Amino acid sequence: MAHIHHTPIFEIHQQLGARTAPFAGWEMPIQYQGIIAEHQHTRTLAGLFDTCHMGEFMVSGPGAREELGRLVTHDLENTPPGRCVYGFILSGQGTIQDDLIIYPLEQDKFMLVVNASRKQNDFVHLKSNLSSAVRITDLTMQTGKLDLQGPASLNVLEKATGQNWKDLRFFCFRKTMMAGMEILVSRTGYTGELGYELYIPWEGTAGIWDLLLKIESVKPAGLGARDTLRLEAGLPLYGQDLDQQHTPAEAGYESVLKSQSRYLGREKAHHVQERLTGLVIQGRRTPRKGDLVLADGQQAGIITSGSFAPSLGHCIALAYISKEYVSRDRFFIQKDRICLEAEKSALPFYKGTARIKTDQ
Repeated sequence: MAHIHHTPIFEIHQQLGARTAPFAGWEMPIQYQGIIAEHQHTRTLAGLFDTCHMGEFMVSGPGAREELGRLVTHDLENTPPGRCVYGFILSGQGTIQDDLIIYPLEQDKFMLVVNASRKQNDFVHLKSNLSSAVRITDLTMQTGKLDLQGPASLNVLEKATGQNWKDLRFFCFRKTMMAGMEILVSRTGYTGELGYELYIPWEGTAGIWDLLLKIESVKPAGLGARDTLRLEAGLPLYGQDLDQQHTPAEAGYESVLKSQSRYLGREKAHHVQERLTGLVIQGRRTPRKGDLVLADGQQAGIITSGSFAPSLGHCIALAYISKEYVSRDRFFIQKDRICLEAEKSALPFYKGTARIKTDQ
């Protein structure tokens, strides 16, 4: 049996009565009071998520910006320290090896945040393609990570730190002192709401978790609510909606392919045979990954993610639809022995507070 990792606050989750389950090699909290309750609390106040399972790498050394720029789709030349950027590691065929956020800390020093399920693969790939002058270090087991998400998160962060955070804009970050230690705070997240991701020294994670949970508007939330929140926001999950069979363009992310660097897979990254498409299904019967999408009795696509959407009161799904069918507005989903009617939807399904201006 493969070794299962525990985050630095795993025992706290147990004390809080969390239901846990293995996820990408980690035993993670799935829910505390219930997925819908945690989802709704995050949409209205503030949810606190343990995301210490995510991988963190440091890439540094002379020429790191140029060399890393040839391995990722991120526009590193036009991303100064203090701003972070979302993008992809691609295969030579232009398909998605992983999605990640890169934090430029200095001219030639970057923190990369990758998916837990892809961490080992990403590390080997990057290390094998970087010169000996550029160092890559795996900081995952030294770095705690907590996500504070929801409309009340700004007030919570200001109360917890005694500082003004209204001037921190979307996809920007800075370091600060909290509970006697240096942490990095970025205005990013995976819920569609105003929120912040906190990168903390591993041993200090429990103290920050306890400090934030003492604030009345904050409640713990698990991976179950994280999944329903991200799906409502139209955000893809690697291993379900993003994979090694599809390009960024097929996933709807042509907009992040702005780098002028000759990065790996660039020539094929815009290739499109299918499109990741939002679908709305009335009622509570939920399509699941692998269910077929039909048009005119023919297979038009396949479901990648599906869930009941607590904020909307009906079911939603993401599906890859073949380009010859993607212009249609209505489909059927083969669910066991029945067919569910589905209507194409623009993304996001639900627009939260993630991009609101807080400095006015």
